[in-house]
Order: sequence, then C-alpha cells, then structure tokens
Amino acid sequence: MLRDKSLIPLSHQHQHALALCVRIERASPIPAGDVAAWQKETAHIFQSEIQTHFAAEEQVVFPAARKFEELQALVAELTSEHGELRDKFAAAMAESMAPPDIAALGQLLSAHIRKEERQLFERLQQLLGGDGLASLGRELDQALTSDRDPRPVAENAATAGHPQQACLLPSDATRLRARK
Repeated sequence: MLRDKSLIPLSHQHQHALALCVRIERASPIPAGDVAAWQKETAHIFQSEIQTHFAAEEQVVFPAARKFEELQALVAELTSEHGELRDKFAAAMAESMAPPDIAALGQLLSAHIRKEERQLFERLQQLLGGDGLASLGRELDQALTSDRDPRPVAENAATAGHPQQACLLPSDATRLRARK
C-alpha cells in the first residue's frame, strides 16, 4: 500500500534511520578503534531527528492507533521498543557502548522501523480513512516542528551564511562500505 501523505514525514525519517542501520550492519563487526566515531554519529542522529520522531509518534500516532483494539498490543510493543532504543542511544551519548552494542542498536532500530511501516502504518491507514489521516497529518506536522530547538542553528567558517545541516556526514570510520 502506498504511504498516505500524512505519514510521509515519518517514513522519510525512517529512511534516514535505516541508512544508519545499513551502515552499521555493513561495518560489523565494528573495530574497537571505531567505536567512538560510531557512538558520536549515533548520538547525533538521535538528538537531531530520532528523539523528535519518537515524541511525535508517542504524542500523535500511538494515541490514534490505541483507539483501535486490534492495534493496542502492537502500540504497547512499539512503545516498549522506544524505551529500549532510548536506553541504547543514551549509552551512545555516554560513550559507554562496545562494538556488539552498536550492532544490537542497529538491529533493534531496523526491526522497529520495519514493524512500524509494515504493521502500524499500513493498518492505521486502513482504519483511519481520509479525514482521520488528514487530521493525523496536521497533528504530526505540528509535533514534528514544535519539538525543534528554536535557537539559531550554529554556524562555522565552512558554512558561513548557511545553517549547519542536521545531517552529520559519516566519518571515515562510519562511512558505507561494500559488503565483505
């Protein structure tokens, strides 16, 4: 089923997070010397996009889905996974991850995203209908923009006059590599 326009912003964010998951998978096993770079990048992605994404899902999408009895168990499972993922991202921010922890984060995040896309979003589109989806889209738009930090984005010499991109480019240690 095509993704309804109300859910497209979340699906685009899912694509960004899945790109991280693919890079983690291809880099695994992660060399011990690269752990700091992976933790930095993972923490940055969480703080710049995933944190707001989780909040929007929890404030808008999950309550809408809970109205349908058939989705309540799935929403409970996804909410629990958000907690587990937050713990893993907190470990990255605290720089306390080992190489297997980074791989586990990538696997959990990938499985979580696929579950949201294939199960929650698909069924929610069927159950809500056009008006319900339009209302959900308006609420999501507000949730995804109101959580953003209103302070000016930092600038540096390389980006003078242009706001710094929220996307952190992969370092040599975290860039996508061909499969072994």
